[in-house]
Amino acid sequence: MSDDPKTLVSTEWLAAHLKDPDLRLLDASWYLPDMGRNGREEFAEVHIPGARFFDIDDISDGRSDLPHMVPPVEKFMSRLRAMGVGDGHQIVVYDGSGIFSAARVWWLFKLMGQKDVAVLDGGLPKWIAEGRPTDDMPPVIRDRHMTVRRQNHMVRDVTQVSHAAKLADHEIIDARGPSRFAGSEPEPRAGLRAGHIPGSKNVHYATLMQDGVMKSPEELRAVFEAANIDLSKPAITSCGSGVTAAILCLAMERFGKTDHSLYDGSWTEWGAFPTLPVATGEA
Repeated sequence: MSDDPKTLVSTEWLAAHLKDPDLRLLDASWYLPDMGRNGREEFAEVHIPGARFFDIDDISDGRSDLPHMVPPVEKFMSRLRAMGVGDGHQIVVYDGSGIFSAARVWWLFKLMGQKDVAVLDGGLPKWIAEGRPTDDMPPVIRDRHMTVRRQNHMVRDVTQVSHAAKLADHEIIDARGPSRFAGSEPEPRAGLRAGHIPGSKNVHYATLMQDGVMKSPEELRAVFEAANIDLSKPAITSCGSGVTAAILCLAMERFGKTDHSLYDGSWTEWGAFPTLPVATGEA
């Protein structure tokens, strides 16, 4: 793969840069309840040396009833300062699944105007499989100020997504599995209707991976084209709760499509609104 410190880097790249003074490594492991795993507990037991734990549920908007919504700028800045992450740092984010929740944190940093941030391709599983070093030591933290310039065009709310669905001037792309998209499989969160946003199309995030790593930019583009997505239109990504939707954003960024945004509430919000239309079946 081609390493790009603004999107995706290999384990080889990280190994070569692991001791760089301005590298900041974040473990952003997060799991669905049915996965039976705890990211923070696993981090305490084993992580890549120097990593800090980024808690997606904590660094979020505590005023919202929806899970891990984008935090206020002030909260993001204060939490990252306390973690010793700030201006001038090259940030690399990984997770314990390979590429699952790390892309959400990559997207969140981009939303906050940070450019030098990448996801570790293959994540902790690949790093460990290659016999690379791990430890259980907490990092040494030194405060670093972070300048935030929020990129509002990168996030969408329910009103904006509803408007886009009616006008059909965006491609709304759903990262959930085909059965959940079609409405033939019940949602893991109680109380949500089954189905998808009318007019949206389905690119299951897992189809963007091969053997635990992200496919090449050419292969990624082909996946989107095979789903009949018009890449000339701006894209809005969605999923269950705004986590795997970010994998679609990362994939598009890899093949040069930059006019994408993420629907933060995703299906957890849309599926709970009785007045919003729901479609079922294939796209």
